[in-house]
Amino acid sequence: MTLGRFWPALFLIGLAACGPGGFSTSDDTVFAPSVDPRGAVVDQLTVGHRLMAAGEYELALSSFSLAAAEQGLTPEVLLSLGSANLALGRLNQAEDLLRRAAKDAPESPDAWNNLGVVLIEKGETAEAAQVFRRAFGLDNGESVAIRDNLRLALAKLENSQYDAEIEQEYKLVRRGSSDFLIRPTQ
Repeated sequence: MTLGRFWPALFLIGLAACGPGGFSTSDDTVFAPSVDPRGAVVDQLTVGHRLMAAGEYELALSSFSLAAAEQGLTPEVLLSLGSANLALGRLNQAEDLLRRAAKDAPESPDAWNNLGVVLIEKGETAEAAQVFRRAFGLDNGESVAIRDNLRLALAKLENSQYDAEIEQEYKLVRRGSSDFLIRPTQ
């Protein structure tokens, strides 16, 4: 094998290295850009809201936590943290955060609405209806979502009474010391 056949390839590689970019990295690489210490700080609440809209609730929760570290536990941060926990199905954490947000910003219909959603999910329909009424009043009836939530809570509240006849169709039968069985009555 002779090097004579490879000289043109080596010559072209050498020319490529002499070009304007040479072998240096270009601006469209797959690597992360370097950090600019003079760059603008990104608002973590905005990032979190965008992540929520994209369905990335865990990442949104992380972003809202960063916002809490930067701004403190403002009502908006509490509402955002509570909403992310609600989206993740963490109802107890969401309830605590949303109650604090509603207490700190009692004029916020969003805080009351989201608190109502948590309560309806937990089966606390009566309190949820009261909370939705408050959110509806604060919003002046303009939000279709709050109005629909109020209707749902009121419908569940009206249909929540149990039927005594159905309750008496079954009886609890004890089998052994700690074993119970539900049997229909004949």
